[in-house]
Amino acid sequence: MSETPEQKKSAPADHDRPRTGLFSRFLDTVEWLGNLLPHPVTLFALICVGVLLLSGLAGALDWQVEDPRPDGARGRSEDGVIRAVSLLNPEGLRRIGMGLVTNFTSFAPLGTVLVALLGVGVAERSGLLGAAVRHLVLGAPRNLLTMVVVFAAVVSNTASEMGYVVLIPLAAVVFHSVGRNPMVGLAAAFAGVSGGYSANILIGTVDPLLSGITTEAARLIDPSFAPGGENEILPTANYFFMFVSTFMITIVGTLVTTRIVEPKLGAYDPSRAEEGVEEAAKEMGALTPEERKGLKYAGISVLVLVGLLLLTALPENGWFRDPGQNETLVQDLRPLLRSVVALIFVFFVIPGVVYGRVVGSIKNDRDVIDGMAKSMSSMGLYMVLVFFAAQFVAFFNWTNLGTITAVTGADLLREWNLTGPLVFIPFILMCCCVNLMLGSASAQWAVTAPIFVPMLMSIGYSPQVIQAAYRIGDSTTNIITPMMSYFGLILAFAMRYDRKLGIGTLISTMIPYSIAYLTAWIVLFYTWVFLLGWPVGPGTPTYYP
Repeated sequence: MSETPEQKKSAPADHDRPRTGLFSRFLDTVEWLGNLLPHPVTLFALICVGVLLLSGLAGALDWQVEDPRPDGARGRSEDGVIRAVSLLNPEGLRRIGMGLVTNFTSFAPLGTVLVALLGVGVAERSGLLGAAVRHLVLGAPRNLLTMVVVFAAVVSNTASEMGYVVLIPLAAVVFHSVGRNPMVGLAAAFAGVSGGYSANILIGTVDPLLSGITTEAARLIDPSFAPGGENEILPTANYFFMFVSTFMITIVGTLVTTRIVEPKLGAYDPSRAEEGVEEAAKEMGALTPEERKGLKYAGISVLVLVGLLLLTALPENGWFRDPGQNETLVQDLRPLLRSVVALIFVFFVIPGVVYGRVVGSIKNDRDVIDGMAKSMSSMGLYMVLVFFAAQFVAFFNWTNLGTITAVTGADLLREWNLTGPLVFIPFILMCCCVNLMLGSASAQWAVTAPIFVPMLMSIGYSPQVIQAAYRIGDSTTNIITPMMSYFGLILAFAMRYDRKLGIGTLISTMIPYSIAYLTAWIVLFYTWVFLLGWPVGPGTPTYYP
């Protein structure tokens, strides 16, 4: 999460001043609440201490619930009762001391994200990612420019930060160059990158991150969801739903841009822009012949890799086929699905090296290693965050507080008759509200998953469906919260075209996207999952068990 004091100092533009009253107070409240929260690392450390103290109280009061799992089920307690376990005793403190390191090293999202980013780092270091996005956007026909920008923004999430750093300022420059308001291009790209954060046509770095956290949360009531277990939640868990969501986000984002945002922003006033805007536009010009040649050969390398992958997956005796007796194709291809992170690594490294060799950005193995090292150096904060998040999940599991909370919450939902599909609406809205104040997707899910995944599993829904619903809430309010880590950067980009731009103007510009995305995504979710009964990913059930 990044703090941007400049946001508070920025004087609103003249056209912002009438926007006072309820909306202004709402923005002030969001910013005030967000600023009250400590750094996410500190927050997790405090939560860990809170869990320890609560476990001592729960153990002293002998909190317990009846175990709802049937006899013989995995994890079933011997006497049919789940009791709170205190960690504030000699046995608990010994367990903490012996498990502190393994809690961290065995935390499922850690290794998967780091391995995937090693590959992304090479592709980014070579310039492949930036060139590919520029080629897609700059080569778009004028009548399809808005749609291409939103689509490219959604797809850019495969490469983590690249969409924020490269595509959003590029979109503003492209719109400016064709005589349209650059703020419209910036808004469209921001809506795609951040509002469509979870959607994609490819498996990206966020998929193994979230599936790892969901796996850890599901283990609280069913040990078979352990990493490597028969029910492990794979990075492909939401792929079908997120693939379709990419095109929904593209269509909705295009309509909102052309029908609402562009008429609202009106014509561009260059007198408000900072000096040097025109010079900056030249830095993002058309691709050079070397870059085009590099993209060509990188594309050929991708086709070769796809061909090799098909040769190892399609034949019955292929390397990526399970030699055991399997009832479905998904079970037969489980080795392939379990290898998604390794495939992400390969599909970024090899095309990245090919592109870099052609354009000269990668001359030897040292350049490849430098790209990997740079991607790892940017993950320092993430690793610190994961350390404390892993302790929280482990403590919550050891104390049985997560299971007790899930069973108690599920019983309340049954009493309130909220066990049907409508339970996902308040869950999604809750995720939206939490996201307004805690902008990190991993931090937010690490806090909420251990509570809500077991709870909603207890009333009959699979963790894969629960994760898909969470991703809707997490994505749709990214573009209207100052707590989102890149919000300050987006504001800085926007202020290049309007020196007096205020935070209220930027958020009010993005609110139509947020409302439209949330509404359309909820409709798509209910239609896909409950009306049509389609799986959200390969081999993923809707209901549990």
